[in-house]
Amino acid sequence: MVARLDYRTGLIETALAEAGYSATGYGTDRFAAVAGRGGLMPPTESGTYLVDEAMVEELRLARRGEHASNLGALLAFRFATVAGVNAYIVDPVTVDEWQECARLTGSPLVERICVGHALNTKAVARRFAREQQRTYEALRLVVVHMGSGITVSAHRGGRMIDNNAIGEGPFGPDRSGWLPSRELVKVCFSGRYTQNELERQVFGDGGLLAYLGTRDLSEVESRIDVGDAKAARVFEAMIYQIAKEAGAMAAVLQGKVDAVLLTGGMAYSARVVKLLREYLEWIAPITVYPGEDELQALAEGVFRVLDGEEQAKRLGT
Repeated sequence: MVARLDYRTGLIETALAEAGYSATGYGTDRFAAVAGRGGLMPPTESGTYLVDEAMVEELRLARRGEHASNLGALLAFRFATVAGVNAYIVDPVTVDEWQECARLTGSPLVERICVGHALNTKAVARRFAREQQRTYEALRLVVVHMGSGITVSAHRGGRMIDNNAIGEGPFGPDRSGWLPSRELVKVCFSGRYTQNELERQVFGDGGLLAYLGTRDLSEVESRIDVGDAKAARVFEAMIYQIAKEAGAMAAVLQGKVDAVLLTGGMAYSARVVKLLREYLEWIAPITVYPGEDELQALAEGVFRVLDGEEQAKRLGT
């Protein structure tokens, strides 16, 4: 991923130039700060983090895995350095607020690792709280983020106390989600795949793509509309698994749920929302926030620091 840093930098410079900003002089009169998406770092608290040399080194080494989000802080740091301002990330994917009992798996060989769409998930939860004129800390929520990856989470006391992490939960457009462990072990030792190939099969080439040859939800729905029975079966199975995971998170909250929030790109689909309502309305009222609030959430997190409402954190402190 780091190899693409210069390429991504060029794209951003072009976009800035087209918007009327100098590609070499992002003066402090124009920029107060630069924000980027947080990547795969050690487990962190929720909040806004200053991007410093320690964070840059952590992400360059990719000790916890390669992911496109690792470039966010590196890009922000590069542009902020030129502008003479600070760079920040907000609620990275490794935000870890789990209760301790959520970490055990049933085998000491494997522990669950908290990774998920914390930025949009927590932004949507805070937005709902504002709209209800309540505090996020006072609410008990199930939040269903449905993008290329699906994160279903339980929120209590202003914390995301459990969620399906990478390799868990429902299958999505190109990720397989939970797999039966005994059958997966057989595949692993079948000799048919290398480790890298198998990882790709479950993360990147799984889900809708594996079954139907496309990760495009609108294409899947178009196929359903013309009578494609396989597309309908796979689509309904994905919705079924999302609903199961939401039900599990309702159980985490002991059935005391103020609202179920549906968000992410798939929440634009009337068919997805309709089917999930049929499964989940018994839990709590459902509110839909289509798309992702991640860019706004980044800006809001940085403004909280600039306005003195929040103290910027540093990695490892």
